Amino acid sequence: MTSSPKAQPGTRRPVLYWASAVTAAALIVVPVWMLIGNPAVLRGHPLLPALLAAAAVVGILWGFMLWRGRRELRRRSTVRAVGAWVGRVAVLALVAMLAWLNPFAYQAGSAAVASAPEVSVTESATAITMSPAGSAVTQGLVFYPGARVEARAYADILKPAVDAGFLVVILKTPLNLSLLDGNQARAAMEEHPGVTTWSVGGHSLGGVSASSFALSNLEVSGLLLYASYPLDSLRERAGLQVLSISGTEDGLSTPAKIDASKALLPADATFFAVQGGNHAFFGSYGPQPGDHEPTVTRQAAQAQISTATVEFLRQVQAR
Repeated sequence: MTSSPKAQPGTRRPVLYWASAVTAAALIVVPVWMLIGNPAVLRGHPLLPALLAAAAVVGILWGFMLWRGRRELRRRSTVRAVGAWVGRVAVLALVAMLAWLNPFAYQAGSAAVASAPEVSVTESATAITMSPAGSAVTQGLVFYPGARVEARAYADILKPAVDAGFLVVILKTPLNLSLLDGNQARAAMEEHPGVTTWSVGGHSLGGVSASSFALSNLEVSGLLLYASYPLDSLRERAGLQVLSISGTEDGLSTPAKIDASKALLPADATFFAVQGGNHAFFGSYGPQPGDHEPTVTRQAAQAQISTATVEFLRQVQAR
């Protein structure tokens, strides 16, 4: 059996070699850029940092093999050459997906919602839990963040609910995509057996997950939607109180989409529109691509959202 002819010393490197080098470099540069440049990556669910670290290790090993010349330059058949190119394009697509997953980080000071300081905050790998310090609570809210938004970005806007006596658990979702674990609220609820009345909520895609969870878990008494709507009908979901808060300048969950969602929610669902508010005003993470320009200040909009949230949770508690 004869082996494939090897490239001779001094032979010009083929394009595929340089494509491999670029791909290996991308596997290193993008994860390092995300891990170092965005603090929200390490503060979030551990799955994303683990994937980034694994990608960087693969890139380093690949680059080392290229540098050491262990990937011998051989003449390839057309089929093998096409397969090699497809493989490299697939890896670059994976790198692009990782870059897209770079989360919107919490921007401290972007919200100025009036709040008392007596709040106990604990943070784990999968959740941020806020509770009134030194007092027992019987009602709680589990909150799913929007897609690619850091969980910490919702702490400011939800803190007034804690000041009012409610437990709030903000989930850190896998890859910052709540649909990857729609039942994550279950673990949060089981960690607080003293809470007897539960609501779930979410922003944007997080609201979709919260809606699905409320539909299949009858012990959930309240559903809080921030610029969101369900995929499945909750029209006949008995005993569920719903508050849908939206913004009139939302470019993603537009007023038309919110209006259409009324047919999917219980007949007694409450709808509240923040005049001039947009999609990004439901968290503290800065502007969002595709959103519209607001005509009200972030502080004014978030004060309305927080007040409506507290009033809703009190209504759930009273029923």
